Amino acid sequence: MGKGRIIKALAAAMALTFLVAGCGASGDSSKSSGTAASSNIAVDESWDKVKEKGELVMGLDENFPPMGFRDEDNNIVGYDLDLAKEVASRLGVKLKVQPINWDSKDQELNTGNIDCIWNGFSINEERKENILFSDPYMKNNQVVVVMADSEYNTFGDLKGKSVSLQAQSSASDALAKNAEFKNSLKDVIELKDNTLCLMDLKTGNTDAVVMDEVVARYQIQMNSEKYRMLGESLAAEEYGVGFRKGDVKLMTKVNDTLKEMAKDGKITEISNKWFGKDISIVEK
Repeated sequence: MGKGRIIKALAAAMALTFLVAGCGASGDSSKSSGTAASSNIAVDESWDKVKEKGELVMGLDENFPPMGFRDEDNNIVGYDLDLAKEVASRLGVKLKVQPINWDSKDQELNTGNIDCIWNGFSINEERKENILFSDPYMKNNQVVVVMADSEYNTFGDLKGKSVSLQAQSSASDALAKNAEFKNSLKDVIELKDNTLCLMDLKTGNTDAVVMDEVVARYQIQMNSEKYRMLGESLAAEEYGVGFRKGDVKLMTKVNDTLKEMAKDGKITEISNKWFGKDISIVEK
């Protein structure tokens, strides 16, 4: 082989070596990048954590009868409590009931102080941006409550009057969406819970209360005070159990258990206890 040919052969060999090395480096880089990317994917350990600690922490408003409230012996009871206790029992964990300020419910959930929000929690598009909801288990409406002997019969009768509602509630959202009615009011007073709103109504500090129909019907049935609802609804909605966005496995466990309870009649039993009929909408 001549000198020129030898030089050309060496140059070709060197070029091939660099090409192979380059391909190898590119492959390793891609593999490394893929490994790093996969390590950044969050693993859903929501159900494992609940199972490991042996308890499901339920956040609720303790002044929201009949869904969750304190009875005469200061025990927290209610429809949602009975549902949650049965779900926890079937999942093999204890239920820990954690009263929270309703206007701080998202913070309580996202900081891990509670595992779920379960207390007449209305599902809406705004909340779904930050909350993972179970399937709905009950229907509800936002209604206006007045004293039975008042002169008010329509929304129009409340023009220039004062209305109270629970802060950071779906009642507030419903009123905001009914701009014409809201703008006709003199004042909209936000209070901590519906119990305080009804007390203000009784004492005459406000003329009406915007609240959940489920709660209003219970108050009308059980309370010695005479309330009534106006014939119109501000908004139709559904209740669901709220979880952190990434807690899909925990939500699925609770959701599937509620379906089992609907199939074997347990939800009907609990509903009859609190409402005298089955008003649940869980898929059977």
